Amino acid sequence: MPTDYILFVHGVKTRKQEDFGALATTLFNRIQSSMRDESRVLKSIPFFWGDLNQAAQDELLNGFKASSKWKDFWFQDFRTQQVLEFVGDAALYLSRHVGSQVVQRFEKDVLGVLQTTSPGDRLHLVTHSWGTVILFDLLFAARWEDPQLNLEIRQTVQQIRNALFGLPPIVGTGIPIASIHTMGSPISLFSLLTISGTLGGKSTHDLSPNLKSLLEQLYTLRKKPLPWRNFAHPGDPIAYPLEGVIPLLLNDASQYVETQDVITDKGNIFNRPFQQRLIPVLWGGDAHGSYWTNEVVSNTIAEVIRLA
Repeated sequence: MPTDYILFVHGVKTRKQEDFGALATTLFNRIQSSMRDESRVLKSIPFFWGDLNQAAQDELLNGFKASSKWKDFWFQDFRTQQVLEFVGDAALYLSRHVGSQVVQRFEKDVLGVLQTTSPGDRLHLVTHSWGTVILFDLLFAARWEDPQLNLEIRQTVQQIRNALFGLPPIVGTGIPIASIHTMGSPISLFSLLTISGTLGGKSTHDLSPNLKSLLEQLYTLRKKPLPWRNFAHPGDPIAYPLEGVIPLLLNDASQYVETQDVITDKGNIFNRPFQQRLIPVLWGGDAHGSYWTNEVVSNTIAEVIRLA
């Protein structure tokens, strides 16, 4: 019986594997209960990377606290629990050292599953927050093709890409992606790399060329655009719209993907007067972590998988 694999990738502020496992299991079970389709089997692939940055961030935080003026800084909890963890995860991943550790972890925990799939199987991507950027960077960014990079890491990245249908240099083999689901994602901001690349040369972090290739090959295979649902809580400061950004990111290749922004919460009469002010940002962490248990998210993903 054909299998739909769902790859879950977490975002920032997830430091324990068991915590992420519980979140992924909750969302997977909700998706499964909403499917109502016994013709396919669902299997979960959780990918955990959150512990790889912890030591470096702890060291940096100790450096902050060692400053004689640290006590004079306002919003210390917000700085250390929100800003540091998001920016820190971003900066550390973009470094080759931690980025290479993520590649090795992906090889260990995910690659073997992708390489043993059968004809008729499909893959669905469900990514949260910075996890979207991590996965997309791993699959599409040109920086992993740099000859100055460790040969073993370059070969591992190529093996990972070869396991997916539609990525160069081998485009006709591997499991096809059947849908993409991003939750509280800043991936829209990466369109800036494409824009800057047209003015100042090619960026090694530009996701567009390989992503375009993937979408074009999938369109040839599927004969219809790839569904992409971008979930956003209106109070989540990390979430951004994607529908209007895809044409900037992909240009003509945007015809190969069918993108929809999905708002997961409408708020209430008590917080609406403050929705355009700074105050709700202080509670943004709760909104940012809400997708894993949100019924709109699980029902929408289940519907997309059922129709894919």
